Amino acid sequence: MRVSDRAEVAAGAGLGAVFAAAVTYQAYRIAGSWGAGHWPFGAAVAAAVCALALARRRDPLRTAVAGLTMAALAVPAARLLHLPAEPGPAASLGLAVLTGSAVRTLPARRACAVAAAGAAVVVGGLLAAPASAVPVLSGLLWSAGLMLGLGLRLAAARRRAAAERIRRAERLELARELHDVVAHHIADIVLQAQAARLVTARHPERADGSLAGIEAAGAEALAATRRVVGLLREAAPASGGHERLGELIEGFESRGRRAHLRLDAEPAGWPPQVSATVYRIVREALTNVSRHAPHARAVTIGITQHDDAVTVEVADDAPRMPARRPRRAGYGLIGMRERLEALGGSLAAGPRPGSGWSVRATIPHRGGSAAVGDRRGAPPVPSAPAGEHR
Repeated sequence: MRVSDRAEVAAGAGLGAVFAAAVTYQAYRIAGSWGAGHWPFGAAVAAAVCALALARRRDPLRTAVAGLTMAALAVPAARLLHLPAEPGPAASLGLAVLTGSAVRTLPARRACAVAAAGAAVVVGGLLAAPASAVPVLSGLLWSAGLMLGLGLRLAAARRRAAAERIRRAERLELARELHDVVAHHIADIVLQAQAARLVTARHPERADGSLAGIEAAGAEALAATRRVVGLLREAAPASGGHERLGELIEGFESRGRRAHLRLDAEPAGWPPQVSATVYRIVREALTNVSRHAPHARAVTIGITQHDDAVTVEVADDAPRMPARRPRRAGYGLIGMRERLEALGGSLAAGPRPGSGWSVRATIPHRGGSAAVGDRRGAPPVPSAPAGEHR
């Protein structure tokens, strides 16, 4: 079972225990103050609402509607049967969980509808028993669930916006690099075509027309590429390449840590996009170590080159820390993953056996040029288990 699955099961079990304790305590207090025959109705309503709250992840909308409907029907029923006011504290706790979950996960209109229905139930309880403190407590619990769900929804929206900014920045940087690479090759095609025209000037029947077409097509493609990519370019210069790895390592070691570079490759033959990606991966990995591994003393950077790919692995020696609250993937990993997917590469990040953390990236290097193509063809990118991200 994955860490996220175990955490979800543990959270569900804990919430179920809280619900059971609330229903039991409510029944005990009602039996003591109202009499033995007055607690079953409220206990049944509370148990049903709490059961729906435990099953909310399967269908947040339907469980919320069912719970609110049940609580709304219980309000006049308790009034007519001369029973304690509804919804009781235990049922209100379940309604708070249902409302908070719905507001957090549902689309805006449905979330607003659930929130409005919850408010109607609370107001109905206040009107049915204005002299009782139970509806007031119900309103407080429901308000707390609503505010918590809204806060989590806004936090998730901010995370998505930040992740989208990272992805957009990465795409723009890739566009700059793509412009430089494509422009270089197309300019070379134009120069070759011009030279070929001079060579074959004495024999125009030997492909002069074809070479003229190549020249025209190359010039047009170069202009079109500059126009289209120019719309995406920003004034900021593109990041450095492999030649600036030494500066990265010096900056990292200036903070009192060691870094060792193992270079088993020939960077001089790398295309610009491969060189820039290697630099970016090492930079983000070292930044992650600085921010999230304060106990790491040394980092090893390994760069190897094979016939069709360049592999970059950055590993630290941070000791294994006690289990902590799960954390989401950092935006640095999102940027690296976005870049590598665009290049058809792969990324793996996670804890090392025993101690430490490693980031391993594979960048295609097919015949001296990395493939920049359809991202749908990129291989899946493995990620660290939930709760282990930096």
